[in-house]
Amino acid sequence: MHSRMLFKGTAAAIAARRIRHILGPVLSKEGWKCSAHEVKLLNTSSGTDKHCLSSSGLYRLLLSRFREVEYVALSRDTTETDLKQRREIRSGTAFYIDQASRALSPFTLLQKKKIHVSFEHTKDELDAWKIVRVSEDFRVIALGLPVPRYKGNPLDPPLRSRFQARDIYYLPFKDQLEHLYRIGPNVPPERVSQLLSLATTLCSQESASLSLPDFPMDNLPSALAVLNLFPMLSAQQLVQRLYPYEVMLGNEGRTAVEGVLRRFELTDGSTKPSPTAVLSVESVIGDHAGQAAITLNIANQNITFQVPSGTRPSRPPNSSPAFIGTPTHDRLLAEMMQSHLVKDICLIGAKGCGKSVIAREFADMLGYSIEPIMLYQITFQCFPCLKSLAEIQLFENLESEKIAFNNCHRPTCGILIWPVYHLRLLHDRELALYDGTRLLRWDRYQTLKDELQLTDQELQDRSIFPVHPSFRIIALAEPPQVGSTTQQWLGPEILTMFLFHTVKPLAKAEETAVIQGMIPNVPKEAVEQLQHLTHSLRKSNDPTALSLASSLSTRQLLRICRRLSQYPQESVAHAVNKACLSRFLPSLARSALQKSLVNCSIEDQPDPASEQSHLYTCTVKDGLLTIGNVSAPVYSTDEKMKVPDVLFYENVQGVGKNKIVDRFLHLMNRPREYLQLHRDTTVQTLTLQPSVRDGIIIYEDSPLVKAVKMGHILVIDEADKAPTNVTCILKTLVESGEMILADGRRIVSAGRPNAIPMHPDFRMIVLANRPGFPYNNYVMLCHAVDNPKPQAEFAMLKQYGPDVPDAILQKLVAAFGELRAMADQGTITYPYSTREVVNIVKHLQKFPEEGLANVVRNVFDFDSYNKDMREVLITALHKHGIPIGAKPTSVHLAKELPLPDCKMAGYWTINQGGSTRRKLLCPTESHRIDVKGPVFLRVQSYPSERHESRSMSFTEEQAHWQIPMNEVNIVCDVITANGIYSIYVATCNPVSLYAMKEKGDSVQCIELYDLFPRTISGVWQPFVSVAALGNPLQDQVVLHEEQGNTVLHLDLVTGAVRRLVLSQDKQEEPPRKTSNWWSNKETYKMCKEFAHKNWLLFYKENGSQLDVVDVLEGQVHTISLPINLKAVFLVAEDRWLLVESKTDRKFLLTKPMHMGAEDTGVCQLHAISEDAVNTGFGTTTAPQEVSNEQLPNENLSTALGQKIVSPNRILCDTNTYANVIVGFPDLMSPNEVYSFTRSSPITEGRGPDMFFGSSKQTGPAKRVNCVCLLSANQVVRALPPSQVPLTEIYPKDVTPPMTVAYLEVTDLNSKKLKYIPVPRSSSMSPYTVWISKVSDTDVVMAPLSSGGVVTVDMGGYVRLWETGLDNLQRSLLEWRNMIGAEDGRPIQITIQRDSGQDVSSPKHGKIDPRNAPHVGGNQWAGGTGGRDTAGLGGKGGPYRLDAGHKVYQISQAEKDAVPVEVKRAAREMAEKVFKQRLKEIEMSEYDASTYERFSGAVRRQVQSLRIILDSLQAKGKERQWLRNQALGELDDAKIIDGLTGEKAIYKRRGELEPELGSPQQKPKRLRLLADVSGSMYRFNGVDGRLERSMEAVCMVMEALESYEHKFKYDIMGHSGDGFDIELVRCDKVPKNNKERLKVLKYQIYIYCPALVKMSSKHIIVKCTHPVAYGDGGERERVSRTPPPPHHPRLPHKSLSVLRNQNLKCNSTPHSSAVPLHTHHSLTK
Repeated sequence: MHSRMLFKGTAAAIAARRIRHILGPVLSKEGWKCSAHEVKLLNTSSGTDKHCLSSSGLYRLLLSRFREVEYVALSRDTTETDLKQRREIRSGTAFYIDQASRALSPFTLLQKKKIHVSFEHTKDELDAWKIVRVSEDFRVIALGLPVPRYKGNPLDPPLRSRFQARDIYYLPFKDQLEHLYRIGPNVPPERVSQLLSLATTLCSQESASLSLPDFPMDNLPSALAVLNLFPMLSAQQLVQRLYPYEVMLGNEGRTAVEGVLRRFELTDGSTKPSPTAVLSVESVIGDHAGQAAITLNIANQNITFQVPSGTRPSRPPNSSPAFIGTPTHDRLLAEMMQSHLVKDICLIGAKGCGKSVIAREFADMLGYSIEPIMLYQITFQCFPCLKSLAEIQLFENLESEKIAFNNCHRPTCGILIWPVYHLRLLHDRELALYDGTRLLRWDRYQTLKDELQLTDQELQDRSIFPVHPSFRIIALAEPPQVGSTTQQWLGPEILTMFLFHTVKPLAKAEETAVIQGMIPNVPKEAVEQLQHLTHSLRKSNDPTALSLASSLSTRQLLRICRRLSQYPQESVAHAVNKACLSRFLPSLARSALQKSLVNCSIEDQPDPASEQSHLYTCTVKDGLLTIGNVSAPVYSTDEKMKVPDVLFYENVQGVGKNKIVDRFLHLMNRPREYLQLHRDTTVQTLTLQPSVRDGIIIYEDSPLVKAVKMGHILVIDEADKAPTNVTCILKTLVESGEMILADGRRIVSAGRPNAIPMHPDFRMIVLANRPGFPYNNYVMLCHAVDNPKPQAEFAMLKQYGPDVPDAILQKLVAAFGELRAMADQGTITYPYSTREVVNIVKHLQKFPEEGLANVVRNVFDFDSYNKDMREVLITALHKHGIPIGAKPTSVHLAKELPLPDCKMAGYWTINQGGSTRRKLLCPTESHRIDVKGPVFLRVQSYPSERHESRSMSFTEEQAHWQIPMNEVNIVCDVITANGIYSIYVATCNPVSLYAMKEKGDSVQCIELYDLFPRTISGVWQPFVSVAALGNPLQDQVVLHEEQGNTVLHLDLVTGAVRRLVLSQDKQEEPPRKTSNWWSNKETYKMCKEFAHKNWLLFYKENGSQLDVVDVLEGQVHTISLPINLKAVFLVAEDRWLLVESKTDRKFLLTKPMHMGAEDTGVCQLHAISEDAVNTGFGTTTAPQEVSNEQLPNENLSTALGQKIVSPNRILCDTNTYANVIVGFPDLMSPNEVYSFTRSSPITEGRGPDMFFGSSKQTGPAKRVNCVCLLSANQVVRALPPSQVPLTEIYPKDVTPPMTVAYLEVTDLNSKKLKYIPVPRSSSMSPYTVWISKVSDTDVVMAPLSSGGVVTVDMGGYVRLWETGLDNLQRSLLEWRNMIGAEDGRPIQITIQRDSGQDVSSPKHGKIDPRNAPHVGGNQWAGGTGGRDTAGLGGKGGPYRLDAGHKVYQISQAEKDAVPVEVKRAAREMAEKVFKQRLKEIEMSEYDASTYERFSGAVRRQVQSLRIILDSLQAKGKERQWLRNQALGELDDAKIIDGLTGEKAIYKRRGELEPELGSPQQKPKRLRLLADVSGSMYRFNGVDGRLERSMEAVCMVMEALESYEHKFKYDIMGHSGDGFDIELVRCDKVPKNNKERLKVLKYQIYIYCPALVKMSSKHIIVKCTHPVAYGDGGERERVSRTPPPPHHPRLPHKSLSVLRNQNLKCNSTPHSSAVPLHTHHSLTK
């Protein structure tokens, strides 16, 4: 016999199977028929090597023709040692083991096998020279597929030239048909012909052009064998088993295949019957041992046939309590029995649909034992290479078992390697291992045994083993991803190996039956809700919903229901969110899940686990652990050392996964085995740990094996970092309770030989990071351990740092919460954990003198060299008041001015007796309040971003945030309270109420548009005031509309609104509609000084009646007065100061608050006479504000400069800074009046507006912004800039800042006066500035309980101010402590001295070519501490210039001494340089401001995008030697490690993932499509779509700047004029703002003449077609159309700005008025 070697190309995986159908029928038992032309061409007698090209199989024929054959499978990763000799270590010695070619390299043989030795040598001489002779009959026959039709690598020219090629096509149709006729004599001939015609058509060139995989012609005989036994079967269903087109092809492919089926009349799936169930399974005894008789029911017929069976007793169907049969499963098992008769089986179904359960039930019915093998990418290459694991596994399996290959879909790496190695095992049940061991098919093994006359033991000594005839393989896989280049695993190679069955999701009724059968006590309502939700998601066409449905598989539903049966009080919504890991879902998927829950009437009830920690107590009593309402017995163990006991603070959540687990195990008294995974973890390291003891290698059980043996808890940490193959192995241990160890032992749940029984107490707790970070997202979490809530985190940090101030802890909690939210949104890449903030607090606890700004660098210095990341972090820290980067000297408090001396101005005398003119009685009457309602309005919650204002410098402003109000709305009033919400803001256009907390992150809003409808301009509009009620009516307010006297009672918690009708006799008159709604003379006022005691006072201006409303009692007390009122001040609960209209005379009304308790029913009115100390005081002035409480005695004495104890009140008017009335209102004796008089009185009205000139105001302001802070002994007013002495506050050459107002703080303790500027709002609307005359300034103000004030400007900005001197000193000390002392950086010493040099005129200065440092002087540019020239730290220079030297700073006093003309010249020179730089890029100042409008709107988005771009890395993979592997080729550098017991001593070829952050070799190709159709311009006024599109283009251009090495992009426009309108070319991207502005201008130019837009799908296809070609990396295409209309946008006039700049638009009108719908797509 001649020895032949067969080569196999990687791309020829299916070629080795089809030769028997090409040449098989023409062969005889003796060999070839000479009449076969193809056979003649394969004649090797000429000594020439052959290369057979074909899409059909070859090797089986050659094996039958050439008896002595060495079969070698080649792939991309085949190494030289695989073909020659492999080195192995045995008993501490390295051995060389001959491989298939017996130490001959095929390529070398092809080159040198014809060389002859010219002289004779003996065999001993050749052996001594280590020369092995090659037989003259050695031949090489290579098998391969034609490339490029099939994927693969063409032969190298030197190798190709040594072969003779021959293309062998399929067997002729007639010959194949005759062969099939013989296999299926019971099948009608026309059906056989139709099936063969279908197969031939799907293998044609036309089918290949449609990207259809080749039909598995080799499997037709197997299908005919099934059809021969069941001729009534549907041919279409049989084709689906051979060619599962429904799961592996897209819509176009399925349509093509179904067309071919209809063409050959094979669409009989709905008319032909299919087997319904397996009726019985009986073992066959006798000559047919190893067989089972199966009876199926099909078309009401019982058909019995025999199939191979296992060695265990068979089991009747549906007799297992762990398997609930359904009609779908019964039908599938019956079909699997048919396929089992002829071939191996592959089950395809979504994860969790029951594939493993069905395979286990199928094996149990036939008496098989299952050996599960998890496949992954590495398994394909190394499965036959396993020495101690795979050989034992295979030997035991191949003798009598059934292998279940799971995860067959996972190993996808281009050209599959697995079929190359396992083709012979699957098709012919033969396999050759690397150590020379051979596995032979049962009949061939018996033939060899008979021919050689050897026993089984003798053959096994020669490493020859039989494969049991009943051996079968069941593969389990998920459906391939249609269109994917990496997940389309079902190709021509795999199609030839199995008959395929699809496991579809169960119907709703069947799935319900399974759940209730497995879990009888589950609540039926919960099952119905789960089923409704699951099947609604499965039926959806939305890809997001389908992805969510995959998380609610049958397996997952069983887990949910099993838990609900144990804890029926748990919410179904909570269980679903936990199963879907909704905490880690993208926002779109999370919102889709919540919407689906609402649609299915599944209420998202509060999670019991989120309740306050005090509701859950941990107690251990009588050996029983109780946590909340759950109890479990405490475990009894002798392994006390393995029970964890760590520092854990009680009642604190979120201290980390590990500590939670350790605490749990400590409470349960459970011993723990700990195992940490990492990227280099292998399956072997999971099971065995080698160690050296006394020079001897000893293999010890790993923690996993120990935990399994002894019933401990195995804690697996960092599971997400492990390779996929390791986590797959753990999956089999969890689900099936079985696992094969590296030394041949196995872990099983039941006793077996050489097995480790799993202890019943064994449990696994797997810990992993959130999906997507940092390595892979294969996690095994069931519970999402989220970051702690702010309150819980604060409590925990307080226990770590009891001495750290609470303010610092709160800032840390808020800042880290913000950073975690940014990580969730993708703005930053690193998720800052609780562990890091704990470390900061520990540091502060141990080193309290070190500032917080320095300590946080311990965490954030990792990102200090990333500019974009650093800016994001600094912004976030500053937002929450962590002054990183600030200096202790950065204190910018307002300048203090001296307060005029306090002088006694006169007396107030309260007249008690005398004539009736002085003693007036006022009758009262009472009635019930008429309450209308309630109606319930929606209370909306909006997020607010609170920014701490002391991040870089210390000022009076503490914090600020903005209310989400409409730009035309008008702020009317602000009030503070002590309830849940501490600040209330009322607006009037439309009427709305906003409630918020001082340190909250949200704003609650209730809109009252329906109660106060907004009307057109020129008619009445409402004006409202608000009062906050007190206990027990906290969080309830009274809203008063001043023109119609409408009183509303609002509950912010429930949204209830009630109207309080105060008038009893007559219906209230409708308000008078005037053109100037703020000038209405007859308005109503509300006095709310004692609203916290739940009573209010209402009066009408120029009226003579008071209405006192007791909200709690529901009573109205009406007091009739003999005077007309101008103002009322509630100076005490029972004493009120009244001011008469026109005369400004003052009266004191005395009456207890509870008037109903008085029998008299009258109040007494006392006139107050004012007596002046000197002339000039007699002019009566109406007060603006009077305090309702008295100054403390200490503050009173300090204010008056004398020690005094007396009742008092502070009164404010326009003539004085403050008045102190001593003795008022309690003493009836003359009350002394002390005044701090102004040099000039405050005038009503505001100064000219900066935009609109002088403002028109027809009456006094409705809000007098003046408050008295009694605890701080201060009076605070809000004044317009025109009323402020700006010349005394700012130097002459300093321009005052743009402000909406100044806070005038009159401090009676220090006798100082200061003016604090209130910044102008960035979103101030011109309409608001012009029309709102709420006060003399654009702010309203209210006092804070903490001693400061709160202001709200007309732009909706809320600002908190700290004015008290004591509070400021305390806050400044805390602020400086947060900054701390300077760290290790160089210390700068400032010496206050005068340089003695004067300035002349500004200039640039000379350029030093050596760039030497220059200090002082006025000659060189870039110097420091000098004068006149451009540099740093000096004076009089035109602009700053940094030359990189140490800076020497002159004193501020010397800088201030620079003459005004020199400063002006320096500014002019700086402006000239700026204009020159603009001129260099041909950009005017107007262009710069115009571009800034677009750039500023997306600056934050640009920053976020650049952070994402920075994190991108190369994705290209390169095939390299992978070292430190557990299998492969022995690595020379690891021999010593192997002798010491190390397992990872091999190397193998594979695809090496790029290192994290490795640079890209080629830039990614990116194309942005912008809609430039006419509708964009036409409808921009409606929703701003054009402006947002331009902002998006600007964002992309700015974000991709300086990333040319990563991205090669262009921007194209599409409209009715075309789909390839060029805006930016990839080779000419804009480099500066001018070029980017030019692109935006060109966009405007295109919009005007644009025609009707084209179809979006057509546009994307056309525009992105060129992106797929060219030299580049990955290719992306983005279709960009406007975001939703609620997105912030620029003012419309910015478009006209661009259009008017040198643009000449065509006059052709656009013909489209169709608004473009919003869409956004990203495809690869």
